Amino acid sequence: MTELEQRRRTVQTALAGHKIDALLVSSPANIRYLTGYAGSNGLALVTPSETHFFTDPRYALEASATITCKLHIAKRPLIEEVAGIVKRKKLKKIGVEPAWLNLDQHQKLKDLLPLGASLKPLPGIVDTLRMTKSQAEIDHIRKSVRVNSEAYARTLRRVRLGMKERDIAAELDYQMRLHGAEKPAFDTIVAAGARTALPHAQPTDKRLEENDLLLIDMGACLDGYMSDMTRMAFLGPPTKRVKTLYDAVLEAQMAAIEAVKPGVTAARVDGAAREVLKRRGLDRQFVHSTGHGLGLEIHESPRIGKKDHTKLTAGMVITIEPGAYIDSFGGVRIEDTVLVTPNGCEILTPTTKEFVHL
Repeated sequence: MTELEQRRRTVQTALAGHKIDALLVSSPANIRYLTGYAGSNGLALVTPSETHFFTDPRYALEASATITCKLHIAKRPLIEEVAGIVKRKKLKKIGVEPAWLNLDQHQKLKDLLPLGASLKPLPGIVDTLRMTKSQAEIDHIRKSVRVNSEAYARTLRRVRLGMKERDIAAELDYQMRLHGAEKPAFDTIVAAGARTALPHAQPTDKRLEENDLLLIDMGACLDGYMSDMTRMAFLGPPTKRVKTLYDAVLEAQMAAIEAVKPGVTAARVDGAAREVLKRRGLDRQFVHSTGHGLGLEIHESPRIGKKDHTKLTAGMVITIEPGAYIDSFGGVRIEDTVLVTPNGCEILTPTTKEFVHL
């Protein structure tokens, strides 16, 4: 049995526990997880005995060569094809992914259902499975991490005073693709000077100046799997205030990493970072969660935040990325991709966390 078949079998087994006859999967990441399909138009219907995959004629050749479940090439809206299978199989209770089935699709499917059939919002069945990665998935993430770090290293050697944030971001994206990435995992973040206080700053035409902080947050997508890393640099010798800020965030990041091991809750890992920043008088400057899961999506469960009590298990891949942001001055964030192991964790990101002076 292939890994894809095993994943589908696991979902099929879970249906009875949720008292549903089928699960309609519309999340692109979940569809890829269950079928291997990476196109832009697809739906999957998982029943206790089989999985049906629906796409349109644009993807017929690709799907015919790769899809190993029941394949339907639709010449009408996919949701109508799904309704046809529901009727033919006499399915009564259909689970749907509420975050991914849009209102128009939901209403259309509801209207097409036979008498006595109904839809049930059922988030999380596939997403929960995706939290724990297989060895093959971990290998894909390792490759993505390596490509990401290589792109960063090659770009950093080209960074000079006067360069625009936008140009640095373009070089990072180019180097990622040059080294094998399909695309960036998200819109690359490059911020300089006081703009580093914006946690999700979009690159602008601002040029690098002497005594600027430089924040780079980047990730690669390789074979569908994501990586994520944030590193800091400084244009010139850093001031005492800058170095103190950097050291505080680094201490918080290392404390959170030290807390990562099976059985520990996501909230406890988040708390480890917050305890350090509170002691350093920077707790109010830490305005986001400590991290998140990643895999086929850049943001997956669990959320490494104060309200997430998910217990970590070996095979989860998460980010650890505390930060502190001071308005009109600047901010620091340090981020690694981390694998939870049976005895603790492994930092997958190879890039040094030494504070680089350019």
